[in-house]
Amino acid sequence: MRAVVVGGSLAGVTAVDELRARGWDGAITLIGEEAQAAYTRPPLSKGVLKGTEDAGDVLLPQLGGDVEVLTGTRATGLDPDTRRVRVADGEEIPYDKLVIATGARARTLGEHGLVLRTLDDALRLRTELAKAASLLVVGGGFLGMEIASAAADLGLDVTVVDVREPFLTTLGPFLAGLFGRATRERGVRTVVAPDGVAPRPYGAQLADGRRLEADLVVTAVGCRPNTEWLEGSGVTLLGGVVVDEHCRTTVPDVVAVGDVAAFPTGDGRFRRTPHWDSAIGQARAGVAALLHGDAAAPYTPQPYFWTEAFGLAVKLAGTLPAAGEPTVLKGSVAELSALLRWDHPAHPVAAALNHRIPVGRLRALAA
Repeated sequence: MRAVVVGGSLAGVTAVDELRARGWDGAITLIGEEAQAAYTRPPLSKGVLKGTEDAGDVLLPQLGGDVEVLTGTRATGLDPDTRRVRVADGEEIPYDKLVIATGARARTLGEHGLVLRTLDDALRLRTELAKAASLLVVGGGFLGMEIASAAADLGLDVTVVDVREPFLTTLGPFLAGLFGRATRERGVRTVVAPDGVAPRPYGAQLADGRRLEADLVVTAVGCRPNTEWLEGSGVTLLGGVVVDEHCRTTVPDVVAVGDVAAFPTGDGRFRRTPHWDSAIGQARAGVAALLHGDAAAPYTPQPYFWTEAFGLAVKLAGTLPAAGEPTVLKGSVAELSALLRWDHPAHPVAAALNHRIPVGRLRALAA
């Protein structure tokens, strides 16, 4: 008996650990496209980019010697009838249970601009930042603003451009306002281009004809799921790998977890949630379903996010964006250290702004 995990990501490594924890005594093969060992991504846009952390600092714990790890190996096809995964060199790897954890890649706008998705991306961008005096970031979400913050700390002249105010659709207007003020205080400019923006060499062209210029351009506009290798396999693809509440795909004995999985939202739609917390939770639930079927507990999303930029560290639990004004449970917003809660009946949210609190308690406040 062999379990195969395709994807050397956090979700993939968590799936391997969960297989052993749940008593799988067969062989395990992990197929990873990147050449290096598995690593955690959140520090890439923070410590790694600023040079306070190096590649070795972000590596995940090594898997046991009983796990066959194939790094630098790209999956190119899946045949559910013969239960085999085909890889780039033509080899076919048999499986009895399969975990799809191939994650996603950076979405790009045209051919210009660097991206930050992988460890190699982070190291390359760090090198380029050291040679630049100015930076243009296209995208004002979590990643874009973290890159902008790191570049500002390194002394670059930074501009962020997006189709709306940074953080508005991810965090909501209240927290977006706090970050906006912190951004301005650090001398970082933000440009709102509602009709769109296109990266160009050494800058970007706005839809209204204006041009923004910089030594370096970084695009941070989301990610695309790595599903091309599954085309024609019978696995349903719809903006990701479609799964049920147990992370099972439409093919027997195959689950999909992490950034590649499109999970049911409860209203007939499916949505990817490319975040650290989802990768771990879905990997555990998916492996449980592989081994125990319907007896396994379904994956129950408990959204948890965090970001650090411009001197603000925010941890959040609940469904974002947060609507309206929050209740201050502890501390002071004016002093930028507070515990906040939004009591919206449909999606309550709790947030810790430069405030220490266990994740479990923050989730309880948002429940």
